[in-house]
Amino acid sequence: MKNHVLRPLWVAIAFVALIFLVRHFMVPKDFGIHGRNFTYGFYRLGAIDDWKAIPVKYRGMAGCGECHEDKVAEHQKGPHHIIQCENCHGPALAHPDKPETLPIDRDRGLCLRCHAGLPYPTSQRANLPAIDPDKHNPGAPCVECHNPHNPEM
Repeated sequence: MKNHVLRPLWVAIAFVALIFLVRHFMVPKDFGIHGRNFTYGFYRLGAIDDWKAIPVKYRGMAGCGECHEDKVAEHQKGPHHIIQCENCHGPALAHPDKPETLPIDRDRGLCLRCHAGLPYPTSQRANLPAIDPDKHNPGAPCVECHNPHNPEM
């Protein structure tokens, strides 16, 4: 073969060999042990222990109900009963010690994540009351007029 064909071929072969060499040293040995295929089944086996080592930050609504029975009961009667307390109040694992009080997110954007009226036909299928944030009390926090534990009250 001619040199103008062999040189690019050798460069391509060297490039592929370099990729395999780098992959050999960079990919952890426990990657893909329990994989089913080359797309979605591969993961690093050690990642399971890594995730288990991360401390949990949330207690759940049952933990809140230990001290705040009245608020949890009020919340359970309202349309927001499927939303966990910590979605608005923040992580509460060490509460009431650290933090002593939980900050309440009064940001309008928190409510608008679900209640903003979107101009799509499928956005009304969720049966959520939607508002136009530019016309419905613009700039005012929703909690000034609405009780988030039971907005229908």
